[in-house]
Amino acid sequence: MIGAIGPAVRRLDRQFATWLEERPYDAGQIRAFLSITPAAAARLGRLTPFLEQVEEHGRRLAKMNVPPAEVEEALWEFARSLDRLLGDQFQPAREQLHLVTTLTLNQAYYQVREAESQAFFGIYCAEEEAEGLDDLLRRFVRILTYTFRAQAGRLVLQPPDEKLSQPRYIQRGQAAEALVADPGMRGRYASYWSYPLAPMGVVQFGFPTSRRWLPRELALLESAAARCLDAWDQQRLETEIRRLEAKTLEAEEQERRRIGRELHDEAGQSLLLLRLQLEMMERGAPAELQPRLAEARDITERTVTELRRIIAALSPAVLDRLGMERALRQLGARFQKMHAARLRMAITKSAGAVSPQVQEVIYRVAQESLQNIAKHSQATHVNLCLRSADEYVRLSVSDDGAGFCAETAAKKPMSFGLAGMRERAALLGGTLVLRSAPGKGTSVILQMPRNSALEAPNGKDSHILN
Repeated sequence: MIGAIGPAVRRLDRQFATWLEERPYDAGQIRAFLSITPAAAARLGRLTPFLEQVEEHGRRLAKMNVPPAEVEEALWEFARSLDRLLGDQFQPAREQLHLVTTLTLNQAYYQVREAESQAFFGIYCAEEEAEGLDDLLRRFVRILTYTFRAQAGRLVLQPPDEKLSQPRYIQRGQAAEALVADPGMRGRYASYWSYPLAPMGVVQFGFPTSRRWLPRELALLESAAARCLDAWDQQRLETEIRRLEAKTLEAEEQERRRIGRELHDEAGQSLLLLRLQLEMMERGAPAELQPRLAEARDITERTVTELRRIIAALSPAVLDRLGMERALRQLGARFQKMHAARLRMAITKSAGAVSPQVQEVIYRVAQESLQNIAKHSQATHVNLCLRSADEYVRLSVSDDGAGFCAETAAKKPMSFGLAGMRERAALLGGTLVLRSAPGKGTSVILQMPRNSALEAPNGKDSHILN
């Protein structure tokens, strides 16, 4: 059969190409169609390389959005040309070749669709599993590099310039190769794809051969790029929200400090003066009035003590005066005056060398934890430990008290309790974990970066994700 077709290959190809142009198909689609006909098998002379060629060009037709029904119609049109050439000769062989060609094309078509589905599923999983934006974008690049069968993929996080603001196909040796953002990629590959992710950056792929993208590949790249941009926008908005929340908390803390100062300077001084006046009146009062004046003086003293506690809770000015280590030890000493439990404290010297915001969160968590123990735990032993590593500082407060169900407690509304502390810690890049169970005591573990400062994203950072 191949021998009979051989002399007429060029004529068959011309007739078939004319029929394809009338549909109309473009030049790339016509070349793919001409590579899957019995004439192409006659040119190659062997079945195995022909079927490999059919599979390759079947994938190309699928990526060029040619559905299997149209491919089948085109093959039947070529078969009619063979009927005019060969008549009834080689009918079984022609049917078998048509069948195996059709099966190979269908397999190639569904391979393309399956690869696209796997790519989108991989992107979905990446969005669910990634730890931070950089990790998510690395996963995107890895998935797309594998899907497009590229040898290298890079995502450059800097706003693309005008020359990279549109999708570009670049070949090695062209002047445009200078637009390949990663110097390590330039000159190593035969061709490159560049796709803008404005305003985030540009993604680029390197290929060992001159390979232009096909329509479905470009559509897949567009969809993946849109998902990348959505993830970037979400991360940027979340960062901005955290920054604004931090500013709000900072303003709240400044207001607390102002209120604390006013209570100290106005109400506190007035109460001290009142206590002094009552003491002087008590000394010169008749004997029958002295007990009542003494009672009033005691009430005033208790009010002064309570006011000082409220001022300390409003604003831990003790941190500014004493530093974190001495402030925590003073907090522990005050706890032991209120509670019979034995308190053991371990504080490393280097733990105090952290930012003021982190110091405040640490102090607040320790304060809230000790207050909860004094009110609810019935503990006999309490451990407070503050240790420091290269990048993190870790506070743990544990007791052997009654404990509680942590999940149930987490659902209860708290104004300035551990739930608020958890939010404050998260804003500064830290974590707060509460572990407890009925009858098994409670542990509060806070881990904070040594330096925390939320800045507004400026979009000028540049780095490359491989």
